[in-house]
Amino acid sequence: MHKEMGKQMGIDLHISPSIAEALRLPEADAEQALRRELAVALYSRGMLSFGKARELAALDKAAFGQLLGERGVIRHYGPQEAAEDLRYAAGHDAA
Repeated sequence: MHKEMGKQMGIDLHISPSIAEALRLPEADAEQALRRELAVALYSRGMLSFGKARELAALDKAAFGQLLGERGVIRHYGPQEAAEDLRYAAGHDAA
């Protein structure tokens, strides 16, 4: 999330077995499903840009855009998103 003395910080999230079981997702699909849910939620609240949210969801631009549409989440489009689109159009990964 932020850099501390030149090192990148990651976050490992532990989900208790009782919650994991309550999700009723196949174990093989649970992590990907949770990453997508978290990405949609954080994007919809303005906490992540489109590029970072799709990176979290491990989806390409079209698939993440489609997921947002299926969930009824309106796409935010500001200077950061415009810059990402320009980098993408120029052939550079926008994430």
